[in-house]
Amino acid sequence: MDLADMLTYTDIGQLSRIANHYQCECSGHSKHELIQSILQTVSRRDFIDHHVSEMSLEDLRFLNTLLFDGRRQFSLEELVACAQASRFTEDAKERESPRDMITRFRQRGWLFNGTTHHTRYLFEIPEDLKRRFREVLERRFVSGIQAAPEPFMYREEPNMLAADLLLLLQYVAGHDIPLNGEGVMYRRNQLQLMETLHVSESLNGKGWRFGYGRRFRDYPNRLALLYDYAHHSCLIRENADALELTEAGREYLTEQRQEPMMQFVRFWLRIYKGPIPNLLSLIYWTLCCSKDWVTLSSLYERVECLIKPFFYDTPASIFEERLIQMMLHLGIVRIGEDQQRERYVQATPFGQMVIAELRLS
Repeated sequence: MDLADMLTYTDIGQLSRIANHYQCECSGHSKHELIQSILQTVSRRDFIDHHVSEMSLEDLRFLNTLLFDGRRQFSLEELVACAQASRFTEDAKERESPRDMITRFRQRGWLFNGTTHHTRYLFEIPEDLKRRFREVLERRFVSGIQAAPEPFMYREEPNMLAADLLLLLQYVAGHDIPLNGEGVMYRRNQLQLMETLHVSESLNGKGWRFGYGRRFRDYPNRLALLYDYAHHSCLIRENADALELTEAGREYLTEQRQEPMMQFVRFWLRIYKGPIPNLLSLIYWTLCCSKDWVTLSSLYERVECLIKPFFYDTPASIFEERLIQMMLHLGIVRIGEDQQRERYVQATPFGQMVIAELRLS
């Protein structure tokens, strides 16, 4: 529902509060005049630009969350949780309560109650405002990005996860793979498997690893995603003290199926959005900013404000290892480097397909 439709369902008291906030010159006793005055104010071309430029970081993160959350309507408790998540430091929590932030968004006419008996205690953003906010935020994130010519060398991994899923199944089918007491392959088998895959990684050393999937703590990043995907899809099973194919896995291998890369993207989103709640928006803005070759450093400077630390993962390590490197493995971006070791990133054609799908979500 667009703003004009929502305003017609809004009581005159709320309309008056919105009109007063924007200092609209109209009769506070006429619902029609209030609606027309609010629409004229909000419809100005510079309206969204002005308010986004004046936003605090917390407001920007809160808005960003609402724009990319899959839900169209939120309960008050869900809004409070979203507002709370926009505070990255304890100091910010002391400045303003989440309910104050929600009240301010309502006074601006950006959040409205539902219009039916069942949705009157839920809140939503008008669809046309969502589109305008995204357009303005895209211009904001793209500004300041440093464009670059095509680097003399670059790396990309189109469809390699799909190919390596078959190689993983082939390896399991052709070897006896014992598991330790925690259900993990021994290093010898991990090394053998790694030698067969298109993309090799160093095996995990000591240190904390948790939060990014079922076997993330046990295997390198890409292999953990591949293994978790195969396990989740019931293609492999950890049977007592050995790893083996399921019947579905044998059929998959016999038919030499090619898993669509979008399936890996959706799975990655599902398991990484816990530690990185706004992962969807980070992918979206990364792809928006890298339609052509851009420097990785300037891209990080633009999106850093949206990256919340996760235990020992800093914004920089989340950006590098959990976002960019995984987007490379998923075939969404390519990464280049010049002779001065400056690094660059560009969305692939598949990445452009992903952003088109995210734009519709």
